Parts: sequence; structure tokens; C-alpha cells
Amino acid sequence: MIEYEYKQQICHIGKRMYDSGFVAANDGNITVKLSEGEIITTPTGVSKGFMTPEMLIKVDMEGNVLEGGGNWRPSSELKMHLRVYKDRPDVRAVVHAHPPHATTFAIARIPLNKPLIAEAIVTLGCVPVAEYGTPSTNEVPDAVAVYVEHFDAVLLANHGALAWGDDLITAYHKLESVEFYAKLTLLSAQLGSAHELSIDQIEKLYEIRKKQGLPGRHPGDLCGVDCALQCSRNNKKSW
Repeated sequence: MIEYEYKQQICHIGKRMYDSGFVAANDGNITVKLSEGEIITTPTGVSKGFMTPEMLIKVDMEGNVLEGGGNWRPSSELKMHLRVYKDRPDVRAVVHAHPPHATTFAIARIPLNKPLIAEAIVTLGCVPVAEYGTPSTNEVPDAVAVYVEHFDAVLLANHGALAWGDDLITAYHKLESVEFYAKLTLLSAQLGSAHELSIDQIEKLYEIRKKQGLPGRHPGDLCGVDCALQCSRNNKKSW
């Protein structure tokens, strides 16, 4: 894919985020890693539903502008994207938004850790809550860094959600999955009868993931670490 096609894809995902109600006004940001030293980022102060490729900006791994954007400046939250790229060389795209159900859990500081649906267990495992950090400061990337190695998505306390993947579509689908997981968790709790899958059932789902060779990281791969970071493969209470 050539650079302009990446920019078109970013605009498409931005519109999809906006149309899905994952962002309001000028919220959210998207980046794609072109090479080891080049990142394309969305600009600050622009609705993600109305971006054009010409608005996007190329920066280096320190956030310095290399090309493009005209009068637009890089996203004010670029720092957390750059931290993910630095800590996870396999990642090629990062997406941040404020999907309402996921952000509600982030505000309540409740992780998504109940084994309720097979798809969430296979694709995400559990989704932790990174500590609150002031947006656009190093507090946010520092909080996210705790989870980057073993997870592909986190909730940002009192802020939103962040997801990453080996391409932009994968990263965005992770974000969609987080929101859907949060929505089903909340709705089933309202019914008062959410039945969790058993350890044995979760083990079987994790084996399916391993056999499929799905890309990215999964907390089920964690063994022998603090149980607060483990999914129920090792400790059901963490769900």
C-alpha cells in the first residue's frame, strides 16, 4: 500500500469512528507506522468524520513534523501512540477514541474482565484500565506502557479506549470489539443474570486462538506474573 492509500484508509476509519458515535466533535486520534522512522498521524482540532488525506501529517518517532498537514498540527495525544510503537515493534497502527460503553467502564475504572462471550475471550482476553493521566502529557503514555507488552487494548481511566494492531483495520476492529464487549457486559449486568464461562471453557477458547495463530498479544499468554494482570486462564478472579 502506498502512502496516499494509508491516508485514505485513516480518513475512512475516522469517518467510521465518527458515524459509530465513538467520538464527538474533534475527539480521537489515529496513527499508522509507515517505516521505522515515519508515522502518519491525524491532526489536532479536526473532526475525525470530516478529515481529508491532505490534513494528515507525517512525523518521526519523536513526534517531529516531517511533512504535510499545511496549517494543521499533529494530534496532541501523539505521545501515547509513539510509546506503543516504541514498546511493541510489531505494531503498525494505533487508534484512540471515546466509545460510550467502554468509556463508561473507564470512568468507573472497572476493567473488562468477565468471561461472557467467546469472541472477546479469543480476540482480547481481558481489557485492563490504565491509570489516569492528564491528556497530551507523558502521564498517559507512562500509564499505558504498563500494559503494552501483553495486551492489544486498554481502557484509559476517565478518558476513553486505546487499541493497536499490525495494521489499521486490525487496530480499529480491536477498538470495536472493546466497545461491544463493554456494551454486552453492561447490558447483561442490568438483567442481573450474566452467566460466566467456566475455566475449562475458557481454556478451550484459548487453545482455539493458539491454533489459529492470531496476531498480536493476549493476556492469556501471561504465566507466573501478578494475578492482577492475568486473565481467567490462570485466575478466574481477574475476570
